[in-house]
Amino acid sequence: MNFKNAVICREDFTFRAGGFTVNEGVFQSFEEAPDAVDLHGAYVIPGLIDVHFHGNSGEDFSVTDLAGLKKIAGYLAGHGITSFAPASMTMPEAVLKAAYENAVSYRDEQAEGSARILGINMEGPYFSHEKKGAQAEEHLMLPDYDMFERLYQASGGLLKIVCIAPELPGALELIEKVKDRCTVSIAHTAADYDTAKRAIAAGATQVTHLYNAMPPFLHRAPGVVGAAAESAQVLAELICDGVHVHESVIRATFAMFSSHRIILVSDSLSCLGMPEGEYESGGQKIVMRNGAAMLADGVTFAGSTTDLFQCMRRAVSFGIRSEDAVRAATINPARALGADDKVGSIALGKFADFVVCDKDFNIKQCYIGGKPVVR
Repeated sequence: MNFKNAVICREDFTFRAGGFTVNEGVFQSFEEAPDAVDLHGAYVIPGLIDVHFHGNSGEDFSVTDLAGLKKIAGYLAGHGITSFAPASMTMPEAVLKAAYENAVSYRDEQAEGSARILGINMEGPYFSHEKKGAQAEEHLMLPDYDMFERLYQASGGLLKIVCIAPELPGALELIEKVKDRCTVSIAHTAADYDTAKRAIAAGATQVTHLYNAMPPFLHRAPGVVGAAAESAQVLAELICDGVHVHESVIRATFAMFSSHRIILVSDSLSCLGMPEGEYESGGQKIVMRNGAAMLADGVTFAGSTTDLFQCMRRAVSFGIRSEDAVRAATINPARALGADDKVGSIALGKFADFVVCDKDFNIKQCYIGGKPVVR
C-alpha cells in the first residue's frame, strides 16, 4: 500500500513531508507514488510501545485469562499502542507462571491487526517493604535466581524486564546473572546513591517509574535518581499522566536525562477505560475516583488511569518537544525490550506499525503490520 502527502516522523525523529510504501507488513520505501492514498498533510508517527502497564478494560494481566489478554491488547491497538510488554505484580510464583504462560499463548496465536506482545515486565516480588507502594506486602521476597529461571522458562523468552530493589541481600548477584538475558530495572527501593551505583555497575540499565517508590532526589542525598542521571547507559521510565509526576519535574527530567534516555510509560491499571468504581490490581482492591486510582487506604497511588498515547500528548502539553515525546514513547521502550531492530521507528525493513493523527496528536487511524486497526 502506498501513502502520500504526509508529515512523517522519520527514523531520526524529525518530521518531514513525503510519502511511503508498505509491502508485506514492513516499510519498503519512502517514495511518493501518484496513485497513493492521500493523507492530506496528516502526521504519521511510529506505533507507541508501552513497557509498563498492568491492564485496562477491567482486565488485570496478572490474573486474567487469554480472552482477557486479547481484550487488553485490543484496547491498546485502538489507542495507538501497537506493541506492549505487560507488567506483572508482586504475587505468588504460581500466579505469575500462569500469567506468563498466558502471554506465550497470546504471542503464538496473535491475530492480524492486534497489538504485538514483545515482552513481559516482571515488577516484583524482589522489592523493599519500605517502598512497596501498591505491591502486596505479603508476597514480597528476597531475590531468588532459581525462581527467576523457572519463570523465564515459563515465559518462553518473553521475560524482558526484571525489576529489583538493589539493597536486598542477593540483589547484586541476581543482577549479574540475568543482565545478559533481560533488562534489569531498579524499582520499589530504599537504596541510596552508592547502592544504586553498585547496581548499575553490576548491570542494571533502567529505573522503574522514576521518582515513584524510591527516595527523593536531594542535594546531599541524590539517591537512585542521581545515580541514574549520571550513568549514560541507564534509561528511566516516567509516568506522564499529570498525577504521578508534576509537569515541572517532567520538563526537568527531560533536560537532565535527554529524550534519548527517557521511556514514557502509562503504569495503567485494569480500571483504564472503565467507569469509576472498585477494581482489582495485583490481588488488591483499588478504587478509581476523580481520574485517580488508589488503594483502599485512599492514600497510596495504585497506578495510572491514563493510556500511553494520552501520556505522550500530556508530555507535549507540558512543553516537551513533540519529537522528543514521540521518541520516548517508541524507540526508547523498543530498546528496553531489545526489539529496536523491528519496531519503534519508521524505518525501512521495520514492521509497518504506525499512527496517522492530526498535528495535535488526535488519532485518525492506527496501522499494525500495514493493516488498519478497527477501532
